[in-house]
Amino acid sequence: MTTLRPSAYSTLFKDGLSAGWPICLGYLPIGLAFGVLAQKAELTPLQIGLMSVLVFAGSSQFIAVSMLAGGASIVAIIATTFVVNLRHTLMSSALAVYLRKRHRGLLALYAYGVTDESFAVNLPRFSDHKWSLSRALVVNHVANFAWFVSTVSGGICGQYIPEGAFGIDYALIAMFICLLIYQIRKPIHIMTAVIAGLTAVGLALVLPGNTYIVIASIFAATVGVIVQGKLSKT
Repeated sequence: MTTLRPSAYSTLFKDGLSAGWPICLGYLPIGLAFGVLAQKAELTPLQIGLMSVLVFAGSSQFIAVSMLAGGASIVAIIATTFVVNLRHTLMSSALAVYLRKRHRGLLALYAYGVTDESFAVNLPRFSDHKWSLSRALVVNHVANFAWFVSTVSGGICGQYIPEGAFGIDYALIAMFICLLIYQIRKPIHIMTAVIAGLTAVGLALVLPGNTYIVIASIFAATVGVIVQGKLSKT
């Protein structure tokens, strides 16, 4: 077993922090927005902090708080958030290719921190074969810490911040658009994104809930793989 020197650990941390700081910056307004909404739904800062640590999934947390405020049952909230988070199966499958034969404990720790944002940051670097699990762990958990701090801060200060103030209700959408732009490197990526978007919009008109997100993602990814396979053979 190879033992790294302190300087090597410092380099790993700096690399991970350098890659992850944009996520942290993006989480600040979104976390504050969630904290405000959660406070309006009568959650305490402690409850908000526990949700951010135990769940750590922005979209699911927003949905859960909205459903709590609307008086939804626990079963309905769990079922809805489960379906929304099914997209993590797709992300984990893509990451698993680069994490074979790694320690199960480290993989579990890494899996806990996988979000849409950390996935978008780590995957291209893994694809370039210039990234490591240690650096990816730094990205995930620095982002986790930023999310925790911002959501709890929003919960504490929520009584002083009106809902929708400063455009924070648009912060989540803006960050996803930014992440999409960063992932586009080839025409096939643009095609896949367009197919996913159009499919999601079409399905949203006929399907209840958020299942259309998972279906559209699987469909677009499948089409993208098929097209890329055919192009590679020509």
